[in-house]
Amino acid sequence: MSQTERTITDQVFEAAFEAAQKSLREGGIPIGAALARGGVVIASGHNQRVQHGDPIAHGEMSALRAAGRQKSYRDTTLYTTLAPCAMCTGTIIQFKIPRVVVGEAETFPGEFELLRSRGVEVVVLNDARCVEMMRTFQEEHPELWAEDIAE
Repeated sequence: MSQTERTITDQVFEAAFEAAQKSLREGGIPIGAALARGGVVIASGHNQRVQHGDPIAHGEMSALRAAGRQKSYRDTTLYTTLAPCAMCTGTIIQFKIPRVVVGEAETFPGEFELLRSRGVEVVVLNDARCVEMMRTFQEEHPELWAEDIAE
């Protein structure tokens, strides 16, 4: 990744990270996402399962919902603080989002193999802030975390 690409990634990723922090402040699960086109954030969202009682309101789904209808997603990148689950992976594949930038996959491995098998470029940032935020949340709210990942 070039320095320019890294700078854009860092700037857009901050929208996803801020969304995750917002969810945590609201008493929800701290996962945020942002959809970008050409390095510009179209929309961001965060996990709202707890806040809205909506079982499919994961961070990625909330960001896509906030973006509204798009003629095409083939020129977008989805940024997310945590590796996408099977449901969110299916949505990424369905809408042919070509690139996913992930904050971390240490606390949850996600579905990288499936994404890559369908031609999606996956970039993992190994962001220490994301690891710490999720690790702390998982330790403090194990039942809620288990519910979110259907365990």
